[in-house]
Amino acid sequence: MTADPFIDHITLYRVRVPLTAPYKLAFGLVEAFDMVLAEVALANGATGWGEATVLTGYTEETIAQAWVRATDIAERLIGRNLGEAKFSAMDSHAEAPFTTTAFVSALEMASGHPLLTAPNERRMPLLAIINATDTGELVDEIGARIADGFGTLKVKVGFDLAADMKRLSFIQDLTAERVALRVDANQGFSRADGVAFVGGIDPAGIELVEQPCAAEDWEAAVVIAEVARGNGVAFMLDESIYNLDDVDRAADLDCADVIKLKLMKAGGLDALASGLRHIQSRGMRPVLGNGVAGDVGCWMEACVGAEILDNAGEMNGFLKPIHRLFEVPMHLDSGELVMEAGGEVVADREAIAAYTLEAREYTQHGCNR
Repeated sequence: MTADPFIDHITLYRVRVPLTAPYKLAFGLVEAFDMVLAEVALANGATGWGEATVLTGYTEETIAQAWVRATDIAERLIGRNLGEAKFSAMDSHAEAPFTTTAFVSALEMASGHPLLTAPNERRMPLLAIINATDTGELVDEIGARIADGFGTLKVKVGFDLAADMKRLSFIQDLTAERVALRVDANQGFSRADGVAFVGGIDPAGIELVEQPCAAEDWEAAVVIAEVARGNGVAFMLDESIYNLDDVDRAADLDCADVIKLKLMKAGGLDALASGLRHIQSRGMRPVLGNGVAGDVGCWMEACVGAEILDNAGEMNGFLKPIHRLFEVPMHLDSGELVMEAGGEVVADREAIAAYTLEAREYTQHGCNR
């Protein structure tokens, strides 16, 4: 049996990449991606990359905390073999899932994980975000996305109940059930407004409504899920779900028809695939994808999703920054993500350097700042 190669060196980058346009969420405006990139090099020459794109408000982690945690993890992993390193990194998962996932997924890439190295081309549909608020702009944007081949559109709500319902109704009339609509409140509603929203909208063309209330408000989830179902609308939890215990809680409370996972919360590719299958085993439908992630994170999610999912992925974050930091073996074709066979991740080191605020390199001889 061949021994696992050991970790020869790790390079960390704290990166901030502006977006082409602000990304409006119920809990704030996102104007740039704050990222920790982990580059792990093995003694056999293999290299893997992982990312933690930290969105405070979605996760309790901040970019400053993630950077400190990343330096601690990197110091622990140097000189360990792959198996030991993955186990050691996971010690931090409960406290810092985003940061931990950056390291574990980098190790999985370096090891040649089969989900990332499949010999055949794979495809999965991708959804498109609808950003416009003006009616004329909505007509143009939705028409363009349908012409591009997208069969699922996401509509953000959670800002103002009456205005959100009016805008959604206009979008429904405009799309006329030609596409599926996912409606995401990002915890923006009170319990009363969440109930009013899911009970008062027309269910025509709506695939699901996502996370109207605070992540920790499970009582609200129970009430709103019941009202949504009574109106013929499927109910999805996202921010409430961090681990399999949360999935089981949702199933036991019967407060979700659909559960969304993201790689950055899962703790790596194997854990993500297991989580998606666990959702199915509990009688719910899994959805996957991160709208606030870069090239590597979105590509990894797509590779996992293409093997397991039967619905549109939400891993469209890589389309938002003004500059791509990596060339990944994936491209967009008529509303579908195409995972190319046998490709490799190539870092654009000039771009990474241009947006890096701080970098550290770890070897068995110590840390170079």
